[in-house]
Amino acid sequence: MESYSYKTKVELCRQTPMKECCAVAECYGMLLFGNTFSMREIRIVTGNAVLGKRIVALFVLAFKVSFDIMPDEDETGKQAYSITDTVKIDRIFEIYGFSKDKMLAHNVNLGVLEENCCRMSFIRGAFLTGGAVTDPAKSYHLELVTDHYNVSRQTYSLLLDMDFSPKETSRGGNYIIYFKQSAAIEDFLTLIGAPIHAMQLMSAKIEKDMRNSVNRKVNCDTANVTKIVDAAAAQISAIEKIKRAGLFEKLPEKLRQAAELRLENPDSAIKELGDISVPPVTKSCMNHRIRNILKFSLTIEDL
Repeated sequence: MESYSYKTKVELCRQTPMKECCAVAECYGMLLFGNTFSMREIRIVTGNAVLGKRIVALFVLAFKVSFDIMPDEDETGKQAYSITDTVKIDRIFEIYGFSKDKMLAHNVNLGVLEENCCRMSFIRGAFLTGGAVTDPAKSYHLELVTDHYNVSRQTYSLLLDMDFSPKETSRGGNYIIYFKQSAAIEDFLTLIGAPIHAMQLMSAKIEKDMRNSVNRKVNCDTANVTKIVDAAAAQISAIEKIKRAGLFEKLPEKLRQAAELRLENPDSAIKELGDISVPPVTKSCMNHRIRNILKFSLTIEDL
């Protein structure tokens, strides 16, 4: 069964880059958050066939190059797209302003991401190859994973400039930028071009909030019922104690009436007893009478 993350990436793949600079920026995100981006080989591995087609098309648009190794059309599971031709690799590195002789570690060249549309495309590419988002029916979590420390830090700063507030961590030699707030994930998905799944997340959150609200109300009602039942049981026990002692008739008339109402209505709340009293009395008044009955019972020794 296709995951929420898989389907989100399929939606993103429907986005058509209108400008070459955006294709270059999206490929940049794919490469820096993908599998291998070195002077000897460029390789992206994905189990998403729709994403695989987008990768091929973007590389042609951005670099005018094709992959040297591609999966067969009927191949399933993880699929690898690889470039080993040094001429092609040199061309790609040159477009991103990297020098083979001077580069010690990958960095994000912000000169490639001057326009807002290119920044958005870069983040989309990063998510497509190095990102994942959980099913919002279960939890809220979106992350971008790369094994390049500088790339992670610089992408984090880029997201801050784009008015996001992500968190950072590391795991198994990888560097992770992540979001845990549903609203931030909704905004992120909308920005990079997945408004349908952003809406699904919003709907899931509303449904979850409603379910939690109902559960809280049910729990509260259950607790109130339990409290009423426990209190009524204690009151009935006190009244029966008074009766066993033969002192029931000695109670003042108003207290006897309250006691009789309690015995006849063991599941009713104090307010309900006040409403059916003749004449009706307030909850406070009925509560006062019941407390006096309880106090009186405490003066009687158990028989």
